[in-house]
Amino acid sequence: MAVKGFASSADLGEKEQTFEILGEGVYALTADGDPNVGAIEGEDFLVCFEAMATPVVAREWLARLREHTDKPVRYLVLSHYHAVRVLGASAFDADVIVAHENTRALIAERGEQDWASEFARMPRLARGAESVPGLTWPTLTFSDRLTIDLGGDRGDLVLRYCGRGHTEGDIVAWLPKRKILFAGDLVEAQAALYTGDAYHREWTSSTLENVRALGAETLIGGRGGVSYGADAVQAAIAQTRNFLEVMIREVGAVQRSGGTLKQAFEATHAALVGSYGGWPIFEHCLPFDVSRLWDELAGIERPVIWTAERDREIWDQLQDA
Repeated sequence: MAVKGFASSADLGEKEQTFEILGEGVYALTADGDPNVGAIEGEDFLVCFEAMATPVVAREWLARLREHTDKPVRYLVLSHYHAVRVLGASAFDADVIVAHENTRALIAERGEQDWASEFARMPRLARGAESVPGLTWPTLTFSDRLTIDLGGDRGDLVLRYCGRGHTEGDIVAWLPKRKILFAGDLVEAQAALYTGDAYHREWTSSTLENVRALGAETLIGGRGGVSYGADAVQAAIAQTRNFLEVMIREVGAVQRSGGTLKQAFEATHAALVGSYGGWPIFEHCLPFDVSRLWDELAGIERPVIWTAERDREIWDQLQDA
């Protein structure tokens, strides 16, 4: 059988973007399965959440944001290290770039390889790749939480580490006064999960429980639409958890029975495709997801570094049409 087009390499059409005002001075930009971004106004400054893949693309987001506020960007918050989230950072001219301390270590360890891997997998997101000046380095890191006083009566923005999940350095941005949560890729709302650098068992248990316990009433996940209302927020968290639990069940069963990685992929695909197969990037992500989970269940604690070459090897091995 023919091999499917590699990852998202054939996904070159423009996506419809939705700019949303989530509350006074709180903004989000979502698009059909593309990485979401956001911004929060302080009294005389902005906090931007996520940087997009290139400065060219980031400037387009900033142009839309500037229709609503001209405050300077004081903080650029990066939820984790993946290239399509961070390499547009230079466009923001931020005073401070914030990330978890594990994210900084991951950039040092595997940032170059991830850059090549993600731009090859998702060339449309990498539009203007020549504008990337180099790796994005945080200038401020933390281990547990960091609180930003937004000034006036705006309350605080709390950056939280909820545990290992999508990567070992994911953080969320929480507005307790507004009950608005920017969850990064720890939660997806009707978009498939990428788990190639994940800690599946911790993610689906303690990490998601920590996210749930915040009590958000508006949630912006890493991909997918904004979840409005406590019920929708809980549904997005439950969808994310179920995706992970099905993967753990199916891959674990094949591994325990002495099966192969290919068999684990086929079993997981069959178990998930009915509920999740129509969601953005499902076919793209699943080979990399299953490969990482297979390693994790086999006792390989930290994710193996993805390279452009390894991406192709796993894809050709697993993702037959």
